[in-house]
This record gives sequence, structure tokens and C-alpha cells, in this order.
Amino acid sequence: MKRSLLILIAAALISVDALHYEALAARPNILIVTADNLGYGDLPCYNPNTSIIAPRLDRLAAESARLTSFYTASSTCTVSRACLLTGRIPQRHGLVNQLPGLEGNYGVGLGHRERLIPQILKTAPTPYATGCFGKWNIGFAESSRPTERGFDEFIGHASGNIDYYSHNYRGKHDMFQGIEELYREGEYATDIFADAAIDFIQRNSKTGNPWFCYLPFNAPHFPSAKNKKPGQPNIWQAPDWAFEEYGWSPDETDPEKRYAAVVTALDKAIGRVLDSLDRAGVADNTFVFFMSDNGGFRLGREGIDIGVNDPLRLGGVTCWEGGIRVAAMARWPGRIKPGSVISEPFWSPDLMSACAKLSGANLPGDIVFDGRDPLPILTQGATSKHESFFFIYQDHAALREGDWKIVREKSTDSWQLFNLKSDISEANNLADEHPDHLARLEAAFKQWQKTF
Repeated sequence: MKRSLLILIAAALISVDALHYEALAARPNILIVTADNLGYGDLPCYNPNTSIIAPRLDRLAAESARLTSFYTASSTCTVSRACLLTGRIPQRHGLVNQLPGLEGNYGVGLGHRERLIPQILKTAPTPYATGCFGKWNIGFAESSRPTERGFDEFIGHASGNIDYYSHNYRGKHDMFQGIEELYREGEYATDIFADAAIDFIQRNSKTGNPWFCYLPFNAPHFPSAKNKKPGQPNIWQAPDWAFEEYGWSPDETDPEKRYAAVVTALDKAIGRVLDSLDRAGVADNTFVFFMSDNGGFRLGREGIDIGVNDPLRLGGVTCWEGGIRVAAMARWPGRIKPGSVISEPFWSPDLMSACAKLSGANLPGDIVFDGRDPLPILTQGATSKHESFFFIYQDHAALREGDWKIVREKSTDSWQLFNLKSDISEANNLADEHPDHLARLEAAFKQWQKTF
């Protein structure tokens, strides 16, 4: 009798363990990868005329839904990252400008009352392991650093841009592990971040518990003379092998060719991270989202503004499509149709809602979120839950509603009106021809402003 009872108890415990494991497996891992200032038309999967070699992102596009109307909520690095991590537009989270210099990047940055994706994932029924590897750029003062804002692990830099090999930012060494400086001079930053993400994925996948990896690469951000040592040339930096992929010498001086090598090096690093999912046996249970933080810059700076946003107008730090509509892909095997193209508009604040939905976490009821759950769009072909999308950066402003968009470069300018379905390049101002559409979108813009 006792033996039979023990067998029944053991069987019950095994059953409970099995159910627990199934519940864990049902919660997917989450990998969000961002490129830095990548042009909408830089990648072959978006622009067949590009000369850039990016086979792993091409392969990711074939395995994913490629998004053609995905927006970042801001057209500059600092602000776009704050929007992604909070699920809120700048006018709500308060970080409306790029953090300036050492004082800005090592200051408070994003207000401490803001809740970030990793903090929400810690409240899930099965709390997620969380790691951030790469560019932070939203404040690195005490209590502002990644490991103080929900991330278990961090390897990366505080600032908006570093030298890829010396990891220098405006005369200061800027590479950290947690809150301590990490000295890896001579190693290519893109590979440091990819390696850290791979290590995190391998270790945490073995536990059976879900994980969240935020991988914000610094590449292909343009070089800055302020980050170079005395006598060091201000050029795009890539490993020798990336130039050899094109048959070029590492001493190549053409900035456009050097930029291409940077993107190719980024492409390979992303591929290595994706391969690590396969090796860990978790690829089928991992939601992968790739995006650029904003569009490539098109400010006319020779040797610097190289990223291509074709067929979009202008680029970073503007509210034209080239600044805010970005290359993006989403992969979730068995749920998102591989090789599909989704033109339904949604934006970066939606990723907070996606992470909450995927993890089973509840979003706080006392915070206004600007994101909506995008999973029905990605998995079921549903229409967007957004009536409109609102953008302001400095004096630039825009609003999209359906196929229509209004834009102005200064608050004193009249609104211009475009139909994005027929005019993705925003070449034909229809304000005089469609005053009804203009009035409706302007009213929607004002309604947004009333909610702040």
C-alpha cells in the first residue's frame, strides 16, 4: 500500500513538473535587435539596387515578415530608444532630445519613473532573464544604468556613438560590464556585443526559463572626429575580412565602400546571434524583431551621410518618411509567415505591448502607453489598431492617418499633405487639392497634443 502510494505521489510530481515545463516553453524568448542609423534602402531585401552585401539579413527577411510601413517613434537615437523601451512617445516619457556630450550621456537621461520592457518582464508569471548588449544612450547616472533598470546583465557603452576599436567617446573610455568599466581595446565593438548576446542566450536557454535579449548595435553609426585619438583618421571602421568580401583593401579610402563594409560586418554579427538560437535549440520558441533605430542621415555631410533611404524622402532627425519609416522584420516560427510582406503601419512603442503579451505580464494601469499589441498584425494579417501616428522632433512634426500624412519642418510653416499610398517619396503636396483631408489630420494632431 505504502509503495503504491509513493508511486502515485511520484507520478503526480512528475506530471506537475511536466506541466510546469510546458508552461515555461509556452512563453517565448524575445530577441530585439536594433541597427543604428541604417538606411531604409541599404539592405538588398529592401532595395535590389543596393551594392551592400548582407546575406544574413536577406535570409532573416526570407524567414520573417518584412515590414514596409514600420515606424520608429522618433527620428534620433536617444529618443527612439526611450520610445522603444517605454512604449511611449517622447512627449509622455519626457526625453525629447538627443543627450548631449559627456554631461548628457552620463546624466539621468530618461526619468526614473518610466517603466522599461525588462522591468515589465520581471513581473511576468515566469519572470524573464534579461540582458542588454550594445548602445544604451538614455542616461548613465546612478540609478539610470541598464542593470539598475531591469536588466540582469549589460555589456555596452553609455553614449550615442563610440570609436569601434578604442571604445572612446569624447576622450573618455566608454565600455562597461554592468556598472564597471570593461577594457577590450582593439576588439571590434559589433563583435563584442554579438558575442555577449550569444553567451547570454546559450547560458539562459539551458535553464528552460524564458529570456529577453535587447541587442542595440552601435553600427552603422557614422564616425565622429571627437571620438578619435590624436592623429587617428575619422573614417568608417570595419574588420579586414569585411572589405575582402567586396575584393577591396582594408586601406580603401572611399567612404561609401567603407560604410558598406560596416554594414556587412553588422550583418555577419547578427547572423552569428541567430545561429546561436539554433545551437541552443530555441529558435522555434524565440520571437525575433529587427529594426533600425531611425533612418539614415541625409544632411549633406560629405563622407558621413551615406546611408540610403530610397525611395523615402530625406532621413534622420526629420519627420519625413526617410527619418521615421525604417527597415524592420519579425520572425516567430510557426506563427509569423516566412517570406511575407506586411504593409500595415505600426510603430516601435508597440513592442512594449508585444513583450507584455508574449510574456503574460500585465502592463501598469496607471501609465498611458502609446503602443498597441502588434501580434495580430504579424500573425493573423489584422489591421492596425492605431487611428493615427504622431511625430515631433525639435521643430519638425508629422501625423499619419491611413494613407494620408501631414508634415511641416517648422511650427510656423503651413502643413504639407501627402498620400503615401501613391506617393511614398512625399513629392506631391496635395494640401490645396484636398483641404478636407488636411483639416482632418490637423485636427487629429491637435487632439494628440491635448493628451500630454
